[in-house]
Amino acid sequence: MTSAGFLYPGYSAEDDYPAFAERLGPGVELHVVHTLMREDAHRVDALLDVGGADVLAEGARELRALGVDAAVWACTSGSFVFGWEGAAEQAAGVAAAAGVPASSTSFAFVDAVRRLGAERVAVAATYPDDVASRFADFLAHAGIGVASWTGRGIVTAAEVGTLAAADVLDWVASAEHADADAVLVPDTALHSAAILDELERRVGKPVLTANQVSVWQGLRLAGDTEPRDGLGTLFRTPAPAGTAPRPA
Repeated sequence: MTSAGFLYPGYSAEDDYPAFAERLGPGVELHVVHTLMREDAHRVDALLDVGGADVLAEGARELRALGVDAAVWACTSGSFVFGWEGAAEQAAGVAAAAGVPASSTSFAFVDAVRRLGAERVAVAATYPDDVASRFADFLAHAGIGVASWTGRGIVTAAEVGTLAAADVLDWVASAEHADADAVLVPDTALHSAAILDELERRVGKPVLTANQVSVWQGLRLAGDTEPRDGLGTLFRTPAPAGTAPRPA
């Protein structure tokens, strides 16, 4: 049994995780621990608080008690706002408290882009522009070209969690760029488990969403790299021979 744990801030699209578990099938357990969100706001100061070391350590200790094989801080904006080095320290803190390999959604996006062999991406972010631009900077730090990025200007995770599938499909398709090899959709508050393949059909290229890459990263760090259908190109793409997963 592979057991991956996810630190999830608040309550918006946490039901994506049991939806992923159902699609992954027997042999996989996905555990969600909700972390403290003092203020629901896609604003830099609030996000720095959401991803604070004390908040994550408390949740990571809960995951340790559950006996998970790997841990992921399942929040994109609450990791990339710390910058590359800060996000690495954040993931290391989760690993120390959980006692297992750990990463975050921001690093999961980077690793997923590399797995696909994509060189340039388009970003469809739910966030206000000042936050969305920081994600583009994070990707650029990793050597990933950003052909275009757009922010939708939604301030709260709660609102993102209410977006209908048809709305998400139209919006992500509108963010596609001809020079991009894939489209990235950050924000774990966005539901995506049920529409991954439909998103890719609509866009015509790989689409990576926050909860998708978080689950993929958690399984990868736990040693489960088995290709699977029904969860987008990322899950169908096998790991190169001789590679081993690494924590952020």
